[in-house]
Amino acid sequence: MDLDFTKEQLEFREEVRTWLREHKPTEPRPRDHAGIREFDLAWQRTQWDGGWAGIAWPREYGGGGLTLLQQLIWYEEYAAAGLPGIDANFVGLSHAGPTLITRAAQEHKQFHLPKILRGEVVWCQGFSEPDAGSDLAALRTRAVLDGDEFVVNGQKIWTSFAACADYQELLVRTDASGSKHQGITWLICDMHSPGVEIRAIETIEGGADFCEVFYDNVRIPVSNVVGEVGDGWSVAMSTLSFERGTAFTANQVRLAKVVEDLIEFARDHVGPDGKRPAILDDEIARRLATARASVTSLRAMTYAGICRAMQTETPGPKGSMLKLFYGDLAKQVGALAMDIVGPDALRRTSRWDRHGWVGNYFYSFSQAIGGGTSEIQRNIIGERVLGLPR
Repeated sequence: MDLDFTKEQLEFREEVRTWLREHKPTEPRPRDHAGIREFDLAWQRTQWDGGWAGIAWPREYGGGGLTLLQQLIWYEEYAAAGLPGIDANFVGLSHAGPTLITRAAQEHKQFHLPKILRGEVVWCQGFSEPDAGSDLAALRTRAVLDGDEFVVNGQKIWTSFAACADYQELLVRTDASGSKHQGITWLICDMHSPGVEIRAIETIEGGADFCEVFYDNVRIPVSNVVGEVGDGWSVAMSTLSFERGTAFTANQVRLAKVVEDLIEFARDHVGPDGKRPAILDDEIARRLATARASVTSLRAMTYAGICRAMQTETPGPKGSMLKLFYGDLAKQVGALAMDIVGPDALRRTSRWDRHGWVGNYFYSFSQAIGGGTSEIQRNIIGERVLGLPR
């Protein structure tokens, strides 16, 4: 695989770098739901106005119609500029939108996709349930047909940005007579519908992006089905393949910057012996070198994944290799940062947390859970990539 960029791609990179430098937000991102929504949608609108929204999306839906490699260049420069990889627009841009492009009816594409790109709406994901996380097919949220509407009752959990979302990619059970993978339907749920109740979940790092969502006789038109009624598992696998294959690309390339920032921090911060910079400690230096080598490997895997994705509409199961490696590496880098920070990491108000190491450490655990746990990724790799028995 050739990792060198062409002259045109290098020129594109410089154009991206210049635009981001001149237009990136300068104010801190709010922490409250209303503030997050306003901030993230405004930034998405800025990208739309600048011609940078949906770089690799089809032009007919408002995208740039460019290549996934150009999208990768955008992500790399975006990370280098220190911009957030996951915000309230993440679901719409990274897997709801791509799922609609590949699986939805034309009227849904024409209605929803431009709104996502223009920064007019926020999407969230209604997949996981209290007893259906890793075993997603065990979901029990029911949708009963009543005329030309489904009546939905049940609960979802770990729904990022539900409190500020307009639409949701919602998995429901429409038929319980067959196997658990059958009778599932992928619906577009209007989050402002009567009967939708949202409760925020505060996480260990102080965020409240996650929510519980309850559905009490929520009515959703049958016309909001994506794919076919009862074929939602197939559509959900498309959604998850985007989430595992390309959605976290920005986070993957950002991890390389995190490691470089940590190396610089180790040069200036007193190490475990309390006498010299942390980077002079042999074990810390070894772990930093390993982390740098690992993110270089991750970069090569990311490039390989993008090249594979360019050959098909929907990323395949090999994206799980990238997701697994990234999730485990993020936790390793987070733990290394805590060892360098030392006892000050125990104090959430520590002056060291201005670098974000404490929050990043807590958040790193979710990287091996979101989009399917590392255990699930290993099963997918074993069964669907290596062809091993279940």
